Amino acid sequence: MTVRPALRDAAFRWIADDPDPAARAELQAVLAKAIAGDPAAAEELADRMAGPLTFGTAGLRGPVRAGPNGMNEAVVVRTTAGLADWLRRNGHAGGLVVVGRDARHGSKQFHQAAAGVLAAAGFDVRVLGGPLPTPVTAFLVRRLGAVAGVQITASHNPPADNGYKLYVQQGAQIVPPTDREIEAAIEAVAAAVSVPRSTNWSTVPAAEVAEYVARAAGLPRGTARELRVAATPMHGVGADTLASVLGAAGFTDVHFVAEQREPDPDFPTVSFPNPEEPGATDLLLELASTVDADLAVALDPDADRCALGVRERDGSWRMLRGDETGVLLGEHVLSTVDGAGALVATTIVSSSLLSSVAAAHGASYDETLTGFKWLVRAGDGLGTGLVYAYEEALGHCVDPDFVRDKDGISAAVLACDLAATLKAEGRTLLDVLDELSVAHGVHLTDQVSLRVDDLSRIGSLMSELRADPPAQLGSVTVTAEDLRPRADVLALRGAGVRVLIRPSGTEPKVKAYLEVVQPVSGDLGAAREQARARLAQLHGEISALLV
Repeated sequence: MTVRPALRDAAFRWIADDPDPAARAELQAVLAKAIAGDPAAAEELADRMAGPLTFGTAGLRGPVRAGPNGMNEAVVVRTTAGLADWLRRNGHAGGLVVVGRDARHGSKQFHQAAAGVLAAAGFDVRVLGGPLPTPVTAFLVRRLGAVAGVQITASHNPPADNGYKLYVQQGAQIVPPTDREIEAAIEAVAAAVSVPRSTNWSTVPAAEVAEYVARAAGLPRGTARELRVAATPMHGVGADTLASVLGAAGFTDVHFVAEQREPDPDFPTVSFPNPEEPGATDLLLELASTVDADLAVALDPDADRCALGVRERDGSWRMLRGDETGVLLGEHVLSTVDGAGALVATTIVSSSLLSSVAAAHGASYDETLTGFKWLVRAGDGLGTGLVYAYEEALGHCVDPDFVRDKDGISAAVLACDLAATLKAEGRTLLDVLDELSVAHGVHLTDQVSLRVDDLSRIGSLMSELRADPPAQLGSVTVTAEDLRPRADVLALRGAGVRVLIRPSGTEPKVKAYLEVVQPVSGDLGAAREQARARLAQLHGEISALLV
């Protein structure tokens, strides 16, 4: 691959406009190798210059590297300048903006860059004094009446990545057309090196952060507190806040995975810092068994996701699926509120079981597109009456009036409340799952993912599936429905079978979400076996499709 003049010139311009000397040197080195004829460097240069990053399911995300198609100081400066311009044009000039960060590579540098641009643009900038969970920033946006909030984080992405999460409308993430408007404003920004910056910002007082702890600690519905918890923040920023919230709520018997307790941007004990990934929670489950815990809790690195681990009846430990945790917390919330006027929501790719649970409580139910930017707007588009929302990817919003996003720490304390209440009654989370299955049928879910190196494969695969969808899955006739333009999703539905296939909004993957529903007419164990066999067959068929 040779370096075309247009690509070479674009790289030279970006280097000249980059305010970070280290990033300039980095891109210069790649450019020099590419010009010298190194094909790998030429390919890398083309990829780095293929930007800009765009707002996906949860903001901007990309590898920490120089160039417009990466997370770096120049990209953050231009993004923030575009945000400032959009805020001014929409009547928010001089408003309060909260800026937080996690502990990933580059987060501190990007955090200061974003704060500096906003301060120079005349905004009242309040920064979090250190790396803190994303839900704390989301909470403070609403508590302080901010016109926007920025969190520098890549959540559960690989160690090489970072990102830029944005809250604007009443503390919720942005949705179309706001995302495209801000991207247009970013495109119009001058060279990053010429964007003014200031250090005229203030630090959010510790007392304000403590308000988040107090609010989350007040969420439990019950009074039982006898519970032993094993927990991990997965090398992220959630440990101290989780410990504070659980302690303030009365759950003091908490044991952390020592190797994963402190923030470490290299995530040395996990190949992928996502509790959903195989092996990621091995140390947690080992600790849970060692300390004879009642519940295991895994946060992702920025603590906006929560996964639960439980002890099986044979004494072994396993992680619950996101849908299992989702319906458990949904049932718990609905059992403690008046169903009339209450709304619960999940996404089109999550289990349908919450719909039946909501109906049993006389509550309203809604399904939205994937992502909490949509979930918190469930129902009337404003989230009126929303008491709980979840998505199968371990995201739970248990206190939408105060945090209009997923919140792993609040979800964890509510899960502890439920587990402690059940323990006092001589029951477990597995008992509740059994009861829900008997009442509403066995709902089993699974995922099939295809990770790609060539992003163009995602679009071509989706086109192939739309052109020739399967007519039968799991021995059931299915019909295909293309959900475009509402969403880039292909839905396959039949009697007791549902598959939704879509590109990931945060990773280079095509994901398929599988569900089978098996009515329980007699023995629950037999119904589960039938459901597992059907799901295994479905998993194999979908795996063969995604190649």
